[in-house]
Amino acid sequence: MTRICIYGAGSVGCYIGGRLLAAGADIRFVGRPAIGAALHEHGLSLSRYDGRRWAVSPGAIAFSTEPAGAADADLVLVTVKSGGTIAAAAELAPVLAPSAIVISFQNGVGNGNALRADLARTVLDGMVPFNIVSPAPGHFHQASEGDLALQASPAGRPDLSAFQQAGLPLERHADMAPVQWAKLLLNLNNAVNALADMPLKEELSQRDYRRCLALAQREALDMLRRAGIEPARLTPMPARWIPMLLGLPDAAFSLLAKRMLAIDPAARSSMSDDLAAGRATESDWINGEIVRLAKRLGGAAPVNTKLCTLVHMAEKAAPRPRWPADRLLAELRAAAGTAAF
Repeated sequence: MTRICIYGAGSVGCYIGGRLLAAGADIRFVGRPAIGAALHEHGLSLSRYDGRRWAVSPGAIAFSTEPAGAADADLVLVTVKSGGTIAAAAELAPVLAPSAIVISFQNGVGNGNALRADLARTVLDGMVPFNIVSPAPGHFHQASEGDLALQASPAGRPDLSAFQQAGLPLERHADMAPVQWAKLLLNLNNAVNALADMPLKEELSQRDYRRCLALAQREALDMLRRAGIEPARLTPMPARWIPMLLGLPDAAFSLLAKRMLAIDPAARSSMSDDLAAGRATESDWINGEIVRLAKRLGGAAPVNTKLCTLVHMAEKAAPRPRWPADRLLAELRAAAGTAAF
């Protein structure tokens, strides 16, 4: 049986690892002491938006706070936040078995390359399309739909049969870059949601918040076009049409974007959760990627730059600010230098 290590046992790691463990896979978790204490007290309770549930007892969970917990793993799923990727690579490099294969199930587009730079191992890029929330200690809930995506690798390496057995199908892609950029376009909403400080469904139901996301996406799509990057199609509608959809009146949007709104009413973005917990966010690895791409192209991305700035300000503010939709839209339009859309 393939020995699998979840390196960075937060919401994503605990949900995926928990689903694998509930299906009988050999799983060990590496993460922070607080997560370990919660799992040892409560076990793992896993649920999906469609009502399905799974449970793992505390005694069945192997958890370590030390990198050595990954030493005998055949497959390592790195699920740390993007800001922790370099540290994770440095921790894993001296302990991993030479034959170990690493999968980056992280946000952004550069984490796989960062891991490859420091690990003399096969590193595959992955993508988690769904939102995961933790409503209680040890409880991790998949709040939206989607299948995991993974960079194609030689047949049989690694053995991924545990994912199929757990009901976690993997879509394989020869080139993950278009998939990662398409996911990043959707994740541009994380900053808007964090600044709105409300559930995703409520935020996306308000036209002015959607217009904020549309401004960020249009700017990003322009940079991708200039760079010759065509994002993959992760939604029923091509990525380049989504900003137009976002700008529709609420009634029309609700009718045409049922899948986008098919999310647990309590779900928030991971960036919003990070702000609530006083943690650093991933804005530099999401909106910041568009800013860096613009600089490489000799231009600027003022909307995504402004979103990064506002999120960083919120990280330091007490109490946490909440941006009304009209104020945030005005701020982003001013940054873009346009009153259009």
